[in-house]
Amino acid sequence: MLDVEASNGVTTWDLVLISRHILGIQLLDSPYKIIAADANKTNNVTTLDMVAIRKVILQIEPNFPNNTSWRFVDKDYVFPNAGNPFVAQFPEVINYNNLAVSDLFADFVAIKVGDVNGSAATNATDGAQDRTFNGSMNMDVQDRELVAGKSYTVAFAAEAIDLLGYQFTLSYNTQAVEVVEVVAGVATEEHFGMLLEEGVITTSWNVSEARALAQGEVLFSLVIKATANVTLSEVFGVSSAYTVAEAYNANSELLDVKLTFNGMEANSFALYQNVPNPFKGATVVGFTLPASSTAKLTVMDISGKVLQVVEGDYSKGYNEVRLSNIPATGVLYYQLDTPTHSATRKMVILN
Repeated sequence: MLDVEASNGVTTWDLVLISRHILGIQLLDSPYKIIAADANKTNNVTTLDMVAIRKVILQIEPNFPNNTSWRFVDKDYVFPNAGNPFVAQFPEVINYNNLAVSDLFADFVAIKVGDVNGSAATNATDGAQDRTFNGSMNMDVQDRELVAGKSYTVAFAAEAIDLLGYQFTLSYNTQAVEVVEVVAGVATEEHFGMLLEEGVITTSWNVSEARALAQGEVLFSLVIKATANVTLSEVFGVSSAYTVAEAYNANSELLDVKLTFNGMEANSFALYQNVPNPFKGATVVGFTLPASSTAKLTVMDISGKVLQVVEGDYSKGYNEVRLSNIPATGVLYYQLDTPTHSATRKMVILN
């Protein structure tokens, strides 16, 4: 058994497939997928497994309860009932007596827990999967000027679309607003993860059969308090920084997720908190650009001494940079500069 990166390959689309299996709409077609769906390792697939998987998607929990992130089944094992692999105990180890070199031909099927559509990366050399979007799910917000000290309710409204599910990371500027409350709409409390110190809200919502969302139907609302005079469209942005941004239409097609203000896509710039933080060894810094451009990421100590610089050409939207081997510990600063924008955040490196 192996317990690393529980979120690897796990998305809301897996929840759609598992919910359809539980309701008998479309059964999972292999015993390995059914084992993967049993996230809490109770030898049964139930809605409790979906709860556990969603918590991993939302970054609420780092692992599955009572389970590892990977399971392994002897490849030669034949399930007596492929539709219910739990009727008999399946072999997850192979024992040898009087071990000889010629016996070392054990082979296993690797099962990524929570991943029933086989999207997990199986080794460190696997690159990010190419994702082809067949359109987008657009959320619209009515833009407005915020005044420091005042509170506002911000509705995130859907376009007219038949949808099976969505997930994304909603990032916001913690120097401009405080999030006071999430108000339920189509999505309810269990569909959100709150990482407020990082300026992040994660969300994952799905149904077993496509739901027709009406134009302007409220997915959810946020009650916020402004701490600076700022335009709302300068505060919020959708990214894949924590939970990957994607949605699924009634035809099971993959959609991008976009946030618009008054029907127009915002020209947003944002520098996100590094993940993990604090960290040892390596960390990832995410940022959003309003247009493709050059960008420079500079890591500095508290005296302003430059410790590391990463420069490159980056695309419009969400990007990320992996930082490692920074020759320092303690509190540092990192600054992102483009030809038109600049932002700075703190990070902490542990001994």
